Amino acid sequence: MAATQTEQDVETRLQPPYHVILLDDNDHTYDYVEHMLCRLFGHSLERAHRHAVEVDSTGRSIVDTTTLERAELKRDQIHAFGPDPRIPRSKGSMSATIEPAE
Repeated sequence: MAATQTEQDVETRLQPPYHVILLDDNDHTYDYVEHMLCRLFGHSLERAHRHAVEVDSTGRSIVDTTTLERAELKRDQIHAFGPDPRIPRSKGSMSATIEPAE
């Protein structure tokens, strides 16, 4: 028996959400973090700045909560964003992880 559109919608909505968590390091500037978050997530500059402050002060910041597939994509995009051109010792992208939203 084929699922109706309503059953498919309910199944999609029941998929558990995942957090995309940006992890702190000392090789990226606030400008880099803000630019990356605006570009990858569409955050406003103000919102991106709040995340930059949070990741710097606490070591991590939840930058998005979404489906598993999108969370994996966004984590991978963070990992591929590249080094911070403002810091010569910056050799690569920032780190991020995903975890189930509880």
